[in-house]
Amino acid sequence: MTLLGAAEIRDLADQLDLQPTKKLGQNFVVDGNTVRKIVRTARVEPGDEVLEVGPGLGSLTLGLLEAGACVTAVEIDARLATQLPLTVEVLAPETADHLTVLTDDAMKVTGLPGAPKRLVANLPYNVSVPVLLHLLQTVPSLETALVMVQAEVGQRIAAQPPSKGGAGSKIYGSPSVKAAWYGRWSTAGQVSRQVFWPVPNVDSILVSFERGLRPGSEEERVSTFALVDAAFGQRRKMLRQALGELLGGSAAASARLELAGIDPTLRGEQLTVLDFLAIARAH
Repeated sequence: MTLLGAAEIRDLADQLDLQPTKKLGQNFVVDGNTVRKIVRTARVEPGDEVLEVGPGLGSLTLGLLEAGACVTAVEIDARLATQLPLTVEVLAPETADHLTVLTDDAMKVTGLPGAPKRLVANLPYNVSVPVLLHLLQTVPSLETALVMVQAEVGQRIAAQPPSKGGAGSKIYGSPSVKAAWYGRWSTAGQVSRQVFWPVPNVDSILVSFERGLRPGSEEERVSTFALVDAAFGQRRKMLRQALGELLGGSAAASARLELAGIDPTLRGEQLTVLDFLAIARAH
C-alpha cells in the first residue's frame, strides 16, 4: 500500500484549500516509516477494531488499514472528514469498506459504532488530556491505546506516583492520577519534529495504555476526580488546606484525611489514585 508522504500531504492540503491551524492542533505526519512504527508499537492485528481521533489527511489511517484494522475515525473538520474516504478509495480501495468516518468533536462523541478495542491516534496537542479521559470513560471496550502527544504532556500522563511517603514529582499531577484510574501507562518512544507538516515547535512522544480494573464506581470516580482537581489546583499547599474549600474547612479536611489514613500535611503529588479514592470513601 502507498502511504502519504510530504508531497501527497501538501497536494491534498492545496486541493482542500487547507491551512493547518493551531486551534485544531493540526500537524500532519508525512513519514510512512513513522506511521508503520506507530502501528507496530500499537500491536494492531488484522481484524482489530481501532478508534482513531483526528485522522487529518489520513497518514495514520492508511497505516492502520494496511495492517488489516477496521477503523472508526473521528474528525471535527468537515472538509477532512469528507476527503478521508476519497483518499482511501484512491490509495487503498480494497480497504475502503473497513473505514467509518464520523464528523464529530472527540470531546463530545458517544455511542461509537462497534466496540473498538484499541485507540491509536495522533491527538491534537491542545486537547489531548481531556480527549483521552473522555474516551476512556465513554468507550469501555477500549483495552489498549497508543497516542502521540506533546512530550511534556505525555510524560505527565505516564508519570508514576512516588513511593509511600516519598517526595512528589513535578511532572506527576492531575492527568497522571486521573489516567491511572483506567489502567497502566508508559512512554513508548520519541517522535522527531521533522516527520510533521507543519513542523511543530514542541517535541512529541508516544504514550501506551493497557486497561486495568477500575478501582471504584462512577459516583466514586466523580468524587475522586474532584478531590484530585482541588489538591493539584493548589499543589504547593498541604492537603488539609488544598482540600479545605471542598470539604468544609481545613479542620474538616484534616479529619477526613485522618479517617482515610492519609497524613493531612502531605501534598497531592505524594498520593496515588487509590489514596484519593480512600479520601472520597471516608465519611
